[in-house]
Amino acid sequence: MHAITISEPGGPEALVWGEVPDPVAGEGEVLVEVVASAVNRADIMQRQGFYNPPPGASLYPGLECSGRITEIGPGVSGWSVGDEVCALLAGGGYAEKVAVPAGQLLPVPAGLDLKQAAALPEVVCTVWSNVFMVAHLRPAETFLVHGGSSGIGTMAIQLAKAVGAKVAVTAGTKEKLDYCAELGADILINYREQDFVAEVQQATGGAGADVILDNMGAKYLDRNVQALAVNGRLAIIGMQGGIKAELNIAALLGKRAAISATSLRARPLDEKAAIVAAVREHVWPLIEGGHVRPVVDRELPMSEAGTAHQVLEDSGHIGKVLLVAP
Repeated sequence: MHAITISEPGGPEALVWGEVPDPVAGEGEVLVEVVASAVNRADIMQRQGFYNPPPGASLYPGLECSGRITEIGPGVSGWSVGDEVCALLAGGGYAEKVAVPAGQLLPVPAGLDLKQAAALPEVVCTVWSNVFMVAHLRPAETFLVHGGSSGIGTMAIQLAKAVGAKVAVTAGTKEKLDYCAELGADILINYREQDFVAEVQQATGGAGADVILDNMGAKYLDRNVQALAVNGRLAIIGMQGGIKAELNIAALLGKRAAISATSLRARPLDEKAAIVAAVREHVWPLIEGGHVRPVVDRELPMSEAGTAHQVLEDSGHIGKVLLVAP
């Protein structure tokens, strides 16, 4: 088969489309012929040499895919050869074939085509596990998501609105904020021109945000705590703004607030399977009912993964960028 390999850590040019050995479906796994994958920030970090796959995972980038099952490994039930699926991966999505633990498979939602489904697993599992399973966002609460026009952001807006929350977003252009508004965002904040703490406080009558989903890390830590409501919950899922910051514990105590930090990739298989099962139960009906949809900015051939990475690094996209297998 062909796959994207990383010749050495570096820029987008480090991604090389070439022949590699076929994967094998092991115990509890199925083999999926990939139709499409999607680009995530974690893939860029892996390309740069900062985010290696967990032990036993494929060395090729790609944390989600869609395709058709071509082989069933030992100990797998409930799936058949030919089933159209999408999958959460620890790696290997930028390839023509990938071995997937059966607990990380999802059926393609009714109403979506197979390529569109590749835009779902990583963002839906990330948003659902952090915003709802950990931070417990509830109806009528205020939810702030940074990077509202990203793949994570566009999904977070829709899911939060689906449960009846009030949604605030940050983004860097009017075009991106306008798109967030089309998805249902109530409070639009241009982080280049406005202070998100002041804007959230004003929009909530001084109460603040009950839940914040943050991809920036260190750069936003202090201001996120300022923006939280009493009993607020800050969920950190990224480090785009650095890894070290000073935390005002008194401010956190004063708000009786909580901070969580999670990632999906290195979690044990049973934890990933539990998240996938929750997504299938709670989110798939919303997608099939037309209340939530993947936002796809563009599709590129998988061999042009370097171009796709550059699009993300330039923030020249809204939603997800897909890589389509030959």
